[in-house]
Amino acid sequence: MSAAPHLSRALVLQTPVITPDGAGGFVTQWQALGTLWAEIRAGAGRERFASLGPSGDVRLRILVRAAPQGSDRRPRPDQRFIEGARIFRILAVAEADVQGRYLVCTAQEEMPA
Repeated sequence: MSAAPHLSRALVLQTPVITPDGAGGFVTQWQALGTLWAEIRAGAGRERFASLGPSGDVRLRILVRAAPQGSDRRPRPDQRFIEGARIFRILAVAEADVQGRYLVCTAQEEMPA
């Protein structure tokens, strides 16, 4: 990474909380862990064919400041970011630079049902 990212977007990091639904199943609710400032970059896109026809799939690169392993401020692949009505499901997390100052989260935007 040659230049520092422009962390200008406030994203709420959420983690899943799974609770019994009282009927033998489970319900996933989302708990906010805090707000992280981020930069979102478009990644590679591809077209795939679904049951209703072609569908687009774009991966996003979300850059945030690094946090130590185990910290609530360090994103994980089972979590998601929220920005207003937009939801970004985190697929992978890696260090973005040699010094370990930033993390890059590969994410996919979820479309509302």
